[in-house]
Amino acid sequence: MRLRFNLLVAGFVLGLAWCQQARADQAADFQDRVAPILQRRCLSCHGPDQAHGGLSLATRDLLFSGGESGEVVLPGDADSSYLLEMITPHGGKAAMPKNADPLSAEEIATIRAWIQSGADWPEGVTLSVAQVTDTDWWSLRPLSPIDPPQVTGQVRILQQGEVTLKPLMGEHPIDRFVAEKHQELGLSFGPVADRQTLVRRLYFDLIGLPPTPDEVRRFVEDPDPAAYEKLVDTLLSSPHYGERWARHWLDVVHYGDTHGYDKDKPRPHAWPYRDYVIRSLNQGKPWSRFIEEQLAGDVLYPGTADGIEALGFISAGPWDFVGHAEVAESKTDGKIARHLDRDDMVRNAIQSFNGLTIGCAQCHNHKFDPISQEQYYQLHAVFAAVDRADKEYFREPETAERYAAYSQRQAAISAQRDELKSQIESKAGKRLAELDKQIKELRQKQPGNSDAQFGYHSAIEARDDVTKWVQIDLGSTVSPEVIFLRPAYDDFNGIGAGFGFPRRFRIEISDDPQFLTGVHLIADQQAEDLPNPGTTPQRFPIKDIAGRYVRLTATKLAPRQNDFILALAEFEVLVGQDNWARRGQVSSLDSIEAPPRWGQANLIDAVHPPTPEGDSIVLQAERDQLWQQATSPEVREQWAALARDLKEVESALAALPKPQRVYAGTVHHGSGAFAGRGAVDGEPRPIHLLHRGEVNSLGKLVEPAALEIFAGHPGRFDLPEGHSEGQRRAALAQWLSSQDNPLTWRTIANRVWQYHFGQGLAETPGDLGRQGAKPTHPRLLDFLAVQLRDGDQSLKTLHRLIVTSHTYRQASTLDDPAEPTTAQGLETDVNNRWLWRANRRKLEAEAVRDAILAVSGKLDRTMGGPAFQDFVIEKPQHSPHYQYHLHDPLDPKSHRRSVYRFIVRSQLQPFMNSLDCADPSQQVDTRGESVTPLQALAVMNNALVVAMSREFATRLEAESDDLEKQISLAFRLALGRDVTDQERQPLVEYAAQHGLPNFCRLVLNLNEFHFVD
Repeated sequence: MRLRFNLLVAGFVLGLAWCQQARADQAADFQDRVAPILQRRCLSCHGPDQAHGGLSLATRDLLFSGGESGEVVLPGDADSSYLLEMITPHGGKAAMPKNADPLSAEEIATIRAWIQSGADWPEGVTLSVAQVTDTDWWSLRPLSPIDPPQVTGQVRILQQGEVTLKPLMGEHPIDRFVAEKHQELGLSFGPVADRQTLVRRLYFDLIGLPPTPDEVRRFVEDPDPAAYEKLVDTLLSSPHYGERWARHWLDVVHYGDTHGYDKDKPRPHAWPYRDYVIRSLNQGKPWSRFIEEQLAGDVLYPGTADGIEALGFISAGPWDFVGHAEVAESKTDGKIARHLDRDDMVRNAIQSFNGLTIGCAQCHNHKFDPISQEQYYQLHAVFAAVDRADKEYFREPETAERYAAYSQRQAAISAQRDELKSQIESKAGKRLAELDKQIKELRQKQPGNSDAQFGYHSAIEARDDVTKWVQIDLGSTVSPEVIFLRPAYDDFNGIGAGFGFPRRFRIEISDDPQFLTGVHLIADQQAEDLPNPGTTPQRFPIKDIAGRYVRLTATKLAPRQNDFILALAEFEVLVGQDNWARRGQVSSLDSIEAPPRWGQANLIDAVHPPTPEGDSIVLQAERDQLWQQATSPEVREQWAALARDLKEVESALAALPKPQRVYAGTVHHGSGAFAGRGAVDGEPRPIHLLHRGEVNSLGKLVEPAALEIFAGHPGRFDLPEGHSEGQRRAALAQWLSSQDNPLTWRTIANRVWQYHFGQGLAETPGDLGRQGAKPTHPRLLDFLAVQLRDGDQSLKTLHRLIVTSHTYRQASTLDDPAEPTTAQGLETDVNNRWLWRANRRKLEAEAVRDAILAVSGKLDRTMGGPAFQDFVIEKPQHSPHYQYHLHDPLDPKSHRRSVYRFIVRSQLQPFMNSLDCADPSQQVDTRGESVTPLQALAVMNNALVVAMSREFATRLEAESDDLEKQISLAFRLALGRDVTDQERQPLVEYAAQHGLPNFCRLVLNLNEFHFVD
């Protein structure tokens, strides 16, 4: 009995231990396998702080209490659990996670097994959103010099139709990296493309234009073994190189010439940034300086035009006009608009230069890369004082230096005046400040058309040098003391104050009404043109002169609207305080009598536009008396000296050339919707971490900093107390441009490679993080990055290195598919990721359009300046409409290169859009490349193509009247080769039947025209 009892006890104990071990195993399984999935993929929306749909997966109680859909997890019954239903794809798509990649099959299987086994959740365990802190990722590791591998093998060279083999050892470093991978996979290089193919490829890759027939012929026939390298250098030194590669960069930074959003208003001064990019690339500017100028050129390179124009980078993206200009910053919508504006600046800086996605960190820690939400808002703080506005600057350094010197002197004198005025006001009391304010307000008042009678108006003349006169008969001979001429006011043509006041004139007095004898000159204002006086009365004192008749003779009339006139509101002749003109009679050479507005009698009726200066006379007299009492002669002399100095510096500033403007990231010096903390005085706005990205849910205050993602390259800024907003941007610029930032150099090296080969060594150039693709040749990418970083940092040097490689010069056409090396390539690497041949690449929209203009002979190669518009703007009440169909394709102003096209965000150019043009509202790291029926229809029927086909035909006819020769020339111009015997006869017949313009349109529609090679 006792034995049996002991066995029962032992069994119970063993069973209890087994159960405890099973629970411990389940708990460990949950912590190690299930919890990380929930934290990484679910809790950003269903966590402790945010429970979308009423569901939180943060604790056991919240999970098993269910959400709006009832029971979410049924332990032991995975198939009936709502959670599993949401994460399982149906029809290829899962309901959750929203707006993100679905869970992997392995992750779903782990969740299923956990629920099926009882969904054990250890007591007291609360989950939070996981933060990735691991920086051991290929793109985040430090860059160090790397030697090309030592490989053996052969490359195939195609010469005169024959393939020859050449040893690889000691060849180009890029080829050695690629060959190393070939040897692993059993692949080999393809032959070098023929010279006709290479010249076309180089021209389009480096300058984006087709070679002329003479340029093709010279290269093909050049016997120099270095002919290819010479052509590369020639093209890299071409000014059109910058135009070609600027377009790539403008895609990345989402440059546009309009704001975007619902009121897609134009940005007339965006183009200087575009020209800056072109100019910088042509100069071979070091990449580190290119970065620094675009984020903080005004701080790091003051006084330079590049340092200002480059700031267009900060403002390159879309901008919400309504949210900024029409909604105050204190409103919720205004806060959202400015938050999104800074978000765009942060994304543009980090994704363009460092190839990392960062935007999702505004709501939670980045799910895949080591970027915390706090780091994201620290980057917001960098741009906390920056808005987007037109910024004035001088292109010439000397003018910029003079402007800075005068401005500093003006500020210093103004500060001295303010200090002296403060001392005087402290003695004079409050009344002096009150009087100054009242006088200022009066003088700022603008006169209006409140009076029914305006004055005298002469007949209208076509020239301004026609003499006009008007005079007053005072009734008897008098000795006047002062004459007042009061200018008229009229809104005609927007002239307003000073309407019709003569630019040159004289005033005379005589007893002879014909002014032939006894004429005395009162005033002679004929030496130079007088400025428009507004409504300020013009005073002319008289001494010891008498007469009965007073005459004004205008020798240069005032402009009206493509014509000229003389007009005055009032002519006063004062003897003491008595206006003798009131009792006189008016006569004139001619007069427009249009009462009550205009007539001779109006000149002496004492009715004239109000003059603020006159209304302030009494106040000014009181103010002068008070000033005299509060100041000593020495103080008054000091004040007068400062006034003279200030007037002198203001005159010097006014004499400088008018500044230019660029739409840029800048501290806005204005009022209205832009006013508020940081928006005017340069003091950065306080930036808080926002819970779930909600602008009214403020968390901790953050300081400006970059990312803490690199070993040995901290993101903290060492900024002094009271630092300027520009120092924040400078710190970020130097963090990005540092040689210790490996992402900067890997990102640009990968981008350049992509534009030469059609895809990057890492296929996701805008995301080199954990969600992006790993590079096919990581050591080659690092080699290129180091070569750029440690060399002259010019992209031209990197281009030269890439395009002189055998890898680049390979043919894109395949050998006989049955040939062993080709067959092996097709079997092992059909997508050519390992570069055993060249990729066949389609020309992008701009290159197609430019090539059409070039071969038709209509391409205008003028560089720089404001963009051309290939649309007509209609301006309805709400926002402008850009009507492309109303544009005349023969307008020569629109025949410039496409990089100078006015880029509209809301209404893409239909022809360019059909050819996969970049969307300027998005950062475009890789353009889509499609071949669609819509493209064929667009290229066949677009108005520009039809018009240029006719121009192309006219060009051919000017060269020859022989149809066969015309067809041969068309092929050489458009395709860079001669027409074959097989092609010639059908094309001759087609052109004879349908006309040369239709033949030209056919050529412009050939696949061969639309592909690089």
